[in-house]
Amino acid sequence: MQAEAPTDAFRDKLSEISNQTTTSAYKKQNNNETMAKFDKLAVMAKIGETGMVPVFYHKDAEVAKKVIKACYDGGVRAFEFTNRGDFAHEVFAECVKYAATECPELALGVGSVVDAPTAALYIQLGACFIVGPLFNPEIAPVCNRRLVPYCPGCGSVSEVGAAQELGCDLTKLFPGDVYGPAMVKNLKAPMPWSKIMVTGGVAPTEENLTAWFKAGVYCVGMGSKLFPADKVKAEDWQYVTDKCKEALAYVKAARAAK
Repeated sequence: MQAEAPTDAFRDKLSEISNQTTTSAYKKQNNNETMAKFDKLAVMAKIGETGMVPVFYHKDAEVAKKVIKACYDGGVRAFEFTNRGDFAHEVFAECVKYAATECPELALGVGSVVDAPTAALYIQLGACFIVGPLFNPEIAPVCNRRLVPYCPGCGSVSEVGAAQELGCDLTKLFPGDVYGPAMVKNLKAPMPWSKIMVTGGVAPTEENLTAWFKAGVYCVGMGSKLFPADKVKAEDWQYVTDKCKEALAYVKAARAAK
């Protein structure tokens, strides 16, 4: 039994759809639109300027949006949403759409990424940077193709060097509370060009932040101590905003004192 040949009307419709798709893609390309709102240079500048990246996850998109906005109001310009929990990518997608209008200068990235397919998924959803707890060389090319920063977790000088060879301008020392500020200082002695982000064991206190920045970190990632669970549950967003302002002030002072 032979399939019926496409009718002229059907062929015309296919041609119309194809032309519309091509035109849309052309317009998007020529308007310099990308999936990530900010490219690699812009993201690195934002992270470097503020020196602090909040790290947060919540299964409820509405809660996540409020935390993001509270941090943004506190001066944060780069925010890491962690890839944890079921349907985390769907929550992230909602946050990207929200931040596009409510937090226009925010670079929203994703953390806890351990494989290339997951990185590609989040880049497709608009992630401005990718962070991982470990270094997976397969992730780097995926990010580099879109000029999206990849910040892998590293625990040795050799891992940092290997990541830099694959284009990772920013590497993450994790867990920071295990290594301590001395690790950063000793790593940067033979590799002074290194840009280190430390996560784990970072607190929004003058003493803690001064120690890390004195050692030479480029930035810090901060999680639960920036937005305690009880404050989030109580929807005390002003607390989060004020804590961000306080922490950023400590970062600025620590940098000035170097």
